[in-house]
Amino acid sequence: MKTIKPLRDKKDMATLLIHCPDKQGILATVTEFLNQNKGNIIYLGQHVDRQEKIFYMRVEWELDGFSIPKEKIGDYFETLIAVPLQMEWKIYFSNHVPRMALFVSKMPHCLFDILSRYTAGEWDVELPIIISNHETLKPVAERFGIDFYYFPITNENKAEQEVAELELLKENNIDFVVLARYMQILSKDFVQNYPNNVINIHHSFLPAFAGAKPYHAAHERGVKIIGATSHYVTSELDGGPIIVQDVTRCSHVDTVQNLIRKGRDLEKIVLSQAVYKHLQRKILVYNNRTVVFN
Repeated sequence: MKTIKPLRDKKDMATLLIHCPDKQGILATVTEFLNQNKGNIIYLGQHVDRQEKIFYMRVEWELDGFSIPKEKIGDYFETLIAVPLQMEWKIYFSNHVPRMALFVSKMPHCLFDILSRYTAGEWDVELPIIISNHETLKPVAERFGIDFYYFPITNENKAEQEVAELELLKENNIDFVVLARYMQILSKDFVQNYPNNVINIHHSFLPAFAGAKPYHAAHERGVKIIGATSHYVTSELDGGPIIVQDVTRCSHVDTVQNLIRKGRDLEKIVLSQAVYKHLQRKILVYNNRTVVFN
């Protein structure tokens, strides 16, 4: 199956994500830096956490006519703005198309949803590889023309297989990983190679209904809402910064099968929303929390 190329914005853009201790004049200082260098700002979002006294900002501007060469922007910003204001910052350029890898196991619903958006050209991303600990979904990858790699995982070979997976990711210049219902816990060593660049999805019954059959347990308790959570993966199991969550209502008339269907629909939507926000560079992580800009 041939992928439809996304309709990419032809303009050369830069996006800057920053956070720093809050003080008067930060917004004016950053915008003045861009305006003085002939940067046309097309998006600006900011937030102040008054409890933590932290300032967050996302600004996007056109590089056409910008007086600082692209390869020097970071150096100028670091020296003139970031150091004096104690800023943590990252800059992204629109001409870099992120490369994504999918990790899957046996459940196909999130995989099919991502592949449908990818092949339709909804996302400005490249998807060169799919990795799995089972061969169940290999025919799906083949149908979409994406390379599939099988890494069976046991307690004995887990560390060795993760090393091989990381090598494969680096060979393919992967920028971030999406766990599309990948039923394995990634080690701390693995996650440290992709900080805030591994996105996971799971039902939102945790920790109340853990185990292999959470929907059955929730049904027995007569839950009235079910949900899904997408988050960045950290060394703490299911404890990483939350990106997107959503819920749907249910009642006594819903069977276990209905709950599973509703839950999987939510998982697809929530995971895709998280991936889209990540691709748009609209997520800023600080102290295991996220600021997600509109």
